[in-house]
Amino acid sequence: MPAPATRRDFVLAAPAAAFAAGALLRPGVATADTPAGAVHDAFPRQDPDLVRQAVGFSHGNIDGLRELLDAQPELAKASWDWGFGDWETCLGAASHTGRVEIAELLLERGARPTLFSAAMLGQLEVVRAFVEAQPGVQRLAGPHGISLLRHAQAGRERAAQVLAYLESLGDAEPDLGEQPLSTADRDRLLGDYAWADDERSRCAVEVRREMLFFTPAGAPARGLVHHGDLVFSPAGAPSARIVFEAPPDGPAQRMRITGAGVNLVARRVTG
Repeated sequence: MPAPATRRDFVLAAPAAAFAAGALLRPGVATADTPAGAVHDAFPRQDPDLVRQAVGFSHGNIDGLRELLDAQPELAKASWDWGFGDWETCLGAASHTGRVEIAELLLERGARPTLFSAAMLGQLEVVRAFVEAQPGVQRLAGPHGISLLRHAQAGRERAAQVLAYLESLGDAEPDLGEQPLSTADRDRLLGDYAWADDERSRCAVEVRREMLFFTPAGAPARGLVHHGDLVFSPAGAPSARIVFEAPPDGPAQRMRITGAGVNLVARRVTG
């Protein structure tokens, strides 16, 4: 029986929640000649909006996903970066949420199976072969930093043997180095910040379900893992850092953002 959802699970898995149940952004295939001006900017690569939606739907909207795949079958292999290099495939989304029917649909349509999909689907011999061929692979994290063991838990009864095997290894639930954060310290960080004068440079630090999130303009919210001394990493991107500078008894005035090839200083926006 899988463990109940925890605070950590919500912080790690939250990014795609808003997309999983949504409607299609646009038709997946043209029924007539496409006007030159209507071609999306990324062509001939896949439309990023549809990629993001396919990955989002793979968390729980099988009807929406099937409609996208019927129009563009190659979306079964699509991958989306939720921020700071937290890449997730459609199959990865179905795997950490335990959506067996969605995972099976994606595999039928050409998605590439992984260690994480094998764990959720209860494929014990596949998981065991991975571990024996590459000792320590059980410590790898999947999308949003979700462990291999949690993927097995998401598979419920069909993955019970995989879960027992991973638990026997003793290290398939790696320590993220998360440290406690007091409510008072958390509240000192809340607000809007910007690293330049344009709207695209703004970001918000906010609380959702009593947990701290970093939300850049026009991008999904990222759960934050506290490492102590107001130093955080975004979920699924352990090498990135968001470091706040705050006086002992007042609100934070600046934060430094590193990772994904940037080194930015964002200042609190007061107006």
